[in-house]
Amino acid sequence: MAELARSVAAPRSLDEVFAGVTAAAEELIGGVDAAGVLLIGTGGAFETLPTDRGFTHRLHALQMEFDEGPCVEAALDEIVVRTDDFREEKRWPQYAPACVEMGVLSGLSFKLYTADRTAGALNLFGYQPHVWNSEAETIGSVLAAHAAAAVLASRHGEQLQAALASRDRIGQAKGIIMERFKVDDVQAFEMLRRLSQDSNTKLVDLAKQIIDTRD
Repeated sequence: MAELARSVAAPRSLDEVFAGVTAAAEELIGGVDAAGVLLIGTGGAFETLPTDRGFTHRLHALQMEFDEGPCVEAALDEIVVRTDDFREEKRWPQYAPACVEMGVLSGLSFKLYTADRTAGALNLFGYQPHVWNSEAETIGSVLAAHAAAAVLASRHGEQLQAALASRDRIGQAKGIIMERFKVDDVQAFEMLRRLSQDSNTKLVDLAKQIIDTRD
């Protein structure tokens, strides 16, 4: 667990982090034959990580198609969703038989506390029934916390990069205005701000227009 925490803190892609989390789940929790992370964005778009988990991706895709199942329920509502035997599962009349047909009889899903616009779940699947216990739920919850931390760190990094890019665009637009109208940086920014308000255009969008139409 400590080694996993250090790896999550290191600068790595989400795919690499989730590869470590799912590998740890398969190693530490008995009965796990497949594992993956389901991330659900706005508009119902979803992705499975790590991206090489084709079998898990099919299980996720079926849940999104049927709009039911433990992964979706954990991602959007519950904290932990457990199925001991999909052959006897009544909560998901379409998804449960599909799992049985694919040879999956057990499922354990953990909600990820992710960004506001992203729902997520760490999902474990087993080929045998009745393989989960309270220890499996405890370990899975810890692993899910690591996965959630990775998602939040990644989103924070994306927001930081976007903020830096926006600042850079505004700086370029200021430079164009300063050179064009022979004003200082304070006056150039004030011209930008006023034009942004008068045209009801975001400052960064206005800056991009100025850069794109500098001629």
